[in-house]
Amino acid sequence: MSANLTLAIVAGLIIACGVYLITERSLSRILIGVVLASNGVNVLFLVASGPPGGPPIIGLTDAGAMSDPLPQAMVLTAIVITLSVAAFVMTMAYRSFQINGDDEVADDIEDSRIAALARADQASGSFEDLGFSDTGEDVVSE
Repeated sequence: MSANLTLAIVAGLIIACGVYLITERSLSRILIGVVLASNGVNVLFLVASGPPGGPPIIGLTDAGAMSDPLPQAMVLTAIVITLSVAAFVMTMAYRSFQINGDDEVADDIEDSRIAALARADQASGSFEDLGFSDTGEDVVSE
């Protein structure tokens, strides 16, 4: 039995929806996006793990008919990680709602200031033009 193409396409769509939601500014949408993307990756893991087989217990199932337990263990670990990330994002959204009245991520004022300074400094020289070597020593003689 080969990999199910329908499940692979559905997993890709779920991951695409999750990535789209992660790029939003609302923390509740980011939370839903993280959960969707991780569930899509989990489905993709199970699709890529191969055909189903018997339980991986020696003596109960033939060696050729056993299923691989590693992808299942990786999905179980991914579920735990997703739960912790979801709890963290949910806590940030709740705290943001308590402070600001909404869960939208605000613009970083310092980042905007640095971007404006970078736009204003279009004619700056490179590192070598300043008279410094790779070791940080001053090579300009006075």
